[in-house]
This record gives sequence, structure tokens and C-alpha cells, in this order.
Amino acid sequence: MSGTGYVYKKEPLIFELSAPGRKAYSLPSLDVPEQDLGKLVPSDQVRKTPAPLPEVSEVDVTRHFTRLSQRNHGVDIGFYPLGSCTMKYNPKVNEVVVQYDGFANLHPYTPEELAQGALQLIYEMQEYLSEIGGFDAVTLQPAAGAHGEFAGLSIIRAYLIDKGQGHRNKVIIPDSAHGTNPASAIIAGCETVEVKSDARGGVDLESLRAVVDENTMCLMLTNPNTLGLFDENIHRIAEIVHAAGGLLYYDGANLNAIMGYARPGDAGFDVCHFNLHKTFATPHGGGGPGSGPVGVNKALADFLPVPIVRQRGDRFYLDYTAPKTIGRVKEFYGNFGVIVKAYAYIRSMGPDGLKRVSEDAVLNANFLMKRLKKDYYLMYDRICKHEFVASGAWQKERHGVKTLDIAKRLLDYGVHAPTVYFPLIVPEALMVEPTETESRQTLEMFAEIMAKIAREAETTPEVVLGAPQTTFVKRLDEARAARQQDLAWKGEAGTK
Repeated sequence: MSGTGYVYKKEPLIFELSAPGRKAYSLPSLDVPEQDLGKLVPSDQVRKTPAPLPEVSEVDVTRHFTRLSQRNHGVDIGFYPLGSCTMKYNPKVNEVVVQYDGFANLHPYTPEELAQGALQLIYEMQEYLSEIGGFDAVTLQPAAGAHGEFAGLSIIRAYLIDKGQGHRNKVIIPDSAHGTNPASAIIAGCETVEVKSDARGGVDLESLRAVVDENTMCLMLTNPNTLGLFDENIHRIAEIVHAAGGLLYYDGANLNAIMGYARPGDAGFDVCHFNLHKTFATPHGGGGPGSGPVGVNKALADFLPVPIVRQRGDRFYLDYTAPKTIGRVKEFYGNFGVIVKAYAYIRSMGPDGLKRVSEDAVLNANFLMKRLKKDYYLMYDRICKHEFVASGAWQKERHGVKTLDIAKRLLDYGVHAPTVYFPLIVPEALMVEPTETESRQTLEMFAEIMAKIAREAETTPEVVLGAPQTTFVKRLDEARAARQQDLAWKGEAGTK
């Protein structure tokens, strides 16, 4: 990437390895007569000269891209305490199961009588999520968490319109919410209203009372929230919103902190989306794929997207007859591969194992929080759940070292940075989520690294300000990298 600050250790690039006559491929024989090519491909789309691509051997290609892959940090390489994203280790057995021929090669138009195994898996997954969340019905259609939010809000709107309450379109969202919450609300055709947090990091009840009214559609709440704090007033919050005629929407992004101990449905939530790609151990890094099933209480079940998998005797079938459905929200039946992996995870863990996930996630987060609070500002100094938000405010105020600098310095120690500058209500935020899969040794290592960086900020701030020092790619001019991207090799001038 030219002009954006990338600095590589000098190694041959794939184009520099090129030599005439080398090949790393064998193409199949042409299955279209050459005289017919002109009829199939417009003349202006036919290349006049060969593409200026590198000519390299298979071993050179393999070595080049393997070498590049080893420069990346990943959850299978090192610690990845990315807050609010649950970058846990993904059990490899899930990857084996999803490749079973009956799952991987099942055509979406396969007749129901020939897809009974897949339909049974979907049906049982609906039942598992209903039990885990405390809801009466679940759809697995939505393709990601934000898609689940959109589907859930659409269900609430349809329900209220059906009750003659279509004027209700105001969605209340805490100032600590995930950014997808207001975005999903706007896309669903709603208005958003922010509610402030109190001194304990939960929803401020007086602020909530001040914003609920006859136009309130719902409150969207993550609990525990992005601060990693369980709202102690959840039942009072539910009473305030329900008394105003609104509903409660549960953002399930942080469900991994309470599984087996608390169910959103029992706390008064009417709708919830689950993140299979976060809570239930399917790969989330690299931008996907996701899955965002939605659970609802009995009053909203008729509004779920269709089809819904149901059981009649020992057979499973797709039911399109939901009388008040919002319609289909995704083609076929969601991201089936992700559903299979999450199913394998739930079945292998069992109820006791899922409860242990919550226990270990909370234990690990509180252990780290206690260790880091000696060197980093803790705005909300109370027991957390699966994650906590520290701050680099002390380092910035005393030594001119910002949270971004601390994040960059972590790369020199082989650790991925936590989420930074979120949630916005914490200055210089460092959101740390160790997850349940990390050992005490790893947590001790991270705590020692963070303490060392705090000392560096005090004694040798220039080292932190210039980080990373040891990575293949040095610190970027991030604004230019985003605005002046140059990602394509253009070849020699005049070639096409």
C-alpha cells in the first residue's frame, strides 16, 4: 500500500519471484469450441494481450502466502482480549461436523423428506435457544446479530400495529449500547432516544422515566452491558417500560456471561437476538460469517419470519402458515453452516458446560480487572461479568501516552489489543474480554505486559508513542490509509 506508512522487512514480493515459463496451475481443457467463443464473449471484453500476472511455481506461491499468513495475529496464535466480541478459541470438532456430507452438500431445494436430518437439527436448535433464553419461540433465519436486531424490531412493530398501536415508533437506547442498536432501529423505520447511564454504569431510572411515553416502542438493552456490568435494576427497568406500553428488546451479544444463571425472558424481555458467532463458539474473526437467531415470547410468536421448522410425529417440516408473519428475512434458512457449528458446541457442552462457560468468563474478567486497576483508571470499580472497561486516561494526562499508543505497543509483545475507545462514555477506553477459554498463565502474562507498558509510558514514553517497533508493518498514518487506499497491482503501463 503506497503512501500510507507500510514498512516491510525486505523479502521478495510475488512479482519479484516471477520468471518466464513458470506455472503454478493446470487448467482443464477448453470445453467450448474456439469458434463459439466470439458468440459467448463480447469482443470488447476479450483481452488483446496476456494478463500481466506473475509467473511463479506452486512452491513459490505456497511459501509466499504462508509467509504472509504468519505475519497476522489470530486467535489460534496468541491472546485476543477483544472486548464485546468474544474472540474465543473455536473448537475444531465444530469444523469437522459442519463438513459432514449431509450438511455441507445439502442443496437448499432438497425436498423435505430427503432433508430430515437438517430439519431436525434446526428444530432442536430452536428448542435449545428457547430454553437457554427463556422464550417461547425462536427463528434461526437472521444472518447476523444486527440482522437479528432488524428482524426483532420488525416483529415488535408488526405486533404493535396489529394491536392498534402503530404510532409507537420510539426506541430507547442506553448511551453504552452497541452501535448496531441505533443503526438497526433507524433501518427498521424507528426513531431513537438515548438514555443516560447512572454512576454505577446501569440505566439511570429517572432518565428512563423521563423519556418513556405513549410513543415508546421498546427499550433495547444489553445486559450485562458493554461496560461488562449487570444492571441491578433490571426488573424495575422492565416495569417502567411495560407500564408505558412498550416492550423490552434484549441484545444478546453478552449472553455468554449469564448462561445457566439468568434468562432474558425471565427478566421481562419480550424479544432477544442470539449471536451464534459469539456466544456459541463459531468463528467470528475476519468479518464473518454470523448468525443472529431471534427469540420471542408467546404474544409475538405469530409474527416470526417464515418458514418455521416444526415437528409432526417423527417428521419435521417447514411451516409457512404463521398468520401474522413479517415474512421471510433471508433466503432459504439462515447461515446453516454456522447453525451446525453452534449446535455441535451446545451438544458437546451440555447445560452444565454452558453454565461453566459463564462462570469461567466472569472469573477471568474479574481476575484481570483486579490486576489492571493498579496501573489503569477504572471508571466503574465494581464486580464485572465477562468483560470490563479500563482506561488509559492516567497515561494520557500524566505522560501524553494515549490508549491508541498502548494498543499499538501490545503488538510488540505478541498480544492483540483490546477494543479501544468504546464504549464512548469512558474516556480513553480499553474494553478487555479475556473469555472463558484462557488459562491463568495467559491472564498473568497479559497483566504483566500491561503493567510493563504502564511503566514504559512513565519512564520511556517515546517507546510507546512509536509502537509497534517489531512488527512487519509499522505504525500507519491511519487517516491516509483509510482515505488513500492503493490495493491493486496495475502491471506495466499500457497493458490490459
